[in-house]
Amino acid sequence: MRVFYTDHFVLPLPDGHRFPMQKYSLLREAVQAYASHSLEEAPAAHDEQLLLVHDAAYIERMSNGGLSATEIRQIGFPWSAPMAERARRSAGATIVAATAALHERCAINLAGGTHHAFADHGEGFCCYNDAAVAARVLQRDHDLQRVLICDLDVHQGNGTASIFRDDDSVFTFSMHGARNYPVRKETSDLDLELLDGCDDATYLAALHTHLPQIIHRFQPQAMIYLAGADPYEGDRLGRLKLTKAGLAARDRFVLELARDNAVAVAVTMAGGYAHDVADIVDIHFNTVRTAFEVFA
Repeated sequence: MRVFYTDHFVLPLPDGHRFPMQKYSLLREAVQAYASHSLEEAPAAHDEQLLLVHDAAYIERMSNGGLSATEIRQIGFPWSAPMAERARRSAGATIVAATAALHERCAINLAGGTHHAFADHGEGFCCYNDAAVAARVLQRDHDLQRVLICDLDVHQGNGTASIFRDDDSVFTFSMHGARNYPVRKETSDLDLELLDGCDDATYLAALHTHLPQIIHRFQPQAMIYLAGADPYEGDRLGRLKLTKAGLAARDRFVLELARDNAVAVAVTMAGGYAHDVADIVDIHFNTVRTAFEVFA
């Protein structure tokens, strides 16, 4: 199984910034100790790939430092050349993971899940929508007709929902906190809104009910799975109460369902904001390890 990383492009963020950038290098180190032969540096997404989803003017502003103060505030990161390069490589990693999964059943991006990015602007630490771009590349270059985006980050994938509004070729499924960011939510093909304090049993029951139905009805040829660590009970921004065991059960269910239905799956890590970065890394690493076990 191929695993793609981008952590050598680390953004210089102010002290106290709530996005834990160090999780990426720590996760890559954990995966290197576990399966070093699988690691590959992610390529940068090309303009012609990004243009399948994003407006040309926005790509130009992102690439050359032309973002307005408002746009930078919406994204939440100060603009820099490394920030722009990392955004391209995060998208590129999901593109190559999705492409590799067509031949190898599963592949992993150790970053990605930037689901708050819209066609013409970024939001919530997201610059380019990697899942959306990868889905369009699969459709254009590999003639796929049906792609499922299974978004299990605790925040709704509002950018993804907006991009694929009224598009029957991509099914957007989001399980997220009802009272969490973003305040103004878009409409996915299926949104499951969870109450604050949602526990393992409630979460897994909803997932077990709805995801098999989606796969049965939609018959996806590929899935992009956003395996967010932020439904965790110790997450600063999550508001749900899933344990690590519950998140592990979530990952195993999604990946086994994809395997058993012959759906190629690209896994991205998405969000995670626990007080202790070691908890975030542990959850993400378990997602990776589970994928290796399921697709052994």
